[in-house]
Amino acid sequence: MIDPFGRHISYLRVSVTDRCDFRCVYCMAEDMTFLPKSEVLTLEELDRLCSAFVRLGVRKLRLTGGEPLVRRNIMALVRSLGRHLDSGALDELTLTTNGSQLARYAGELKAAGMRRINVSLDTLDPAKFAAITRWGKLDKVQEGLDAATRAGLAVKINAVALKGVNDDEFDRMLAWCGEQGFDLTFIEVMPMGEIGSATRLEQYLPLSLVRAQLQRRWTLDETDYRSGGPARYYTVRETGRRLGLITPLTHNFCESCNRVRLTCTGTLFMCLGQEDAADLRTPLRLAESDAPLDLAIAAAIARKPKGHDFIIDRRHSRPAVSRHMSVTGG
Repeated sequence: MIDPFGRHISYLRVSVTDRCDFRCVYCMAEDMTFLPKSEVLTLEELDRLCSAFVRLGVRKLRLTGGEPLVRRNIMALVRSLGRHLDSGALDELTLTTNGSQLARYAGELKAAGMRRINVSLDTLDPAKFAAITRWGKLDKVQEGLDAATRAGLAVKINAVALKGVNDDEFDRMLAWCGEQGFDLTFIEVMPMGEIGSATRLEQYLPLSLVRAQLQRRWTLDETDYRSGGPARYYTVRETGRRLGLITPLTHNFCESCNRVRLTCTGTLFMCLGQEDAADLRTPLRLAESDAPLDLAIAAAIARKPKGHDFIIDRRHSRPAVSRHMSVTGG
């Protein structure tokens, strides 16, 4: 699959559910309304859709949510998709999780063919963690991280940089990741969805400032390493671990975008920061043959835009994109 700008689309991020057991302040409103279960694709339909993308050239699949591990019988889907690893059609099957269910599932994920996972964790302070996630407990996530390490899963921590919230912890988090053997990626807050009284302008912290702060203590060596996503990576000389920076606002990373995102309702977003989308549920259910589905996917890729329109709007508090990240796939 090649888009209008010559980019090979080889990475599919799949939201298997919009539901989550946390209510992170930068991601969701506390009183979220979730999709009716009747609108959500079955696990068998998600398998068929993912398999179509693999057949058309996707080499990396990432399962996301919401929180993917709260989806009932999620391991049946993971194990089924693992067959594409066995056949060599897929290079990597991985997961982004908040870690709350990892203690239960880490061993099964490794057995199904996963080799690395991303865990969203914005603070090492239990009180701050409870405030950021609203419903989460840090000790439960730490139990999950311990289980992932025992299972042999490589872990990358994803932390959203939040001004006035966790900006006093960046050195500590980098040191802790080095001690634990984890890589770390900082992410700028993204202007997606209404989140209540707080505004993104209050939360937004440019990662150029974060990098400058870290360089006072740490030696950050530039590297050409790429994981398939939008992060730019550095090697932390003192720990030997990688530090990634995802900067949708201060540095547009769209030039080399190889990704599309599929929601749990079968909607394909060709760009995280654009509203244009394609309905794949209808052709999926139209016939047992995948021919209508393949045509719909090809038509969608042909509309993939050059880049997103993310901006922190200083004149208005509205988000740049109305849907929540949990709907699109975090």
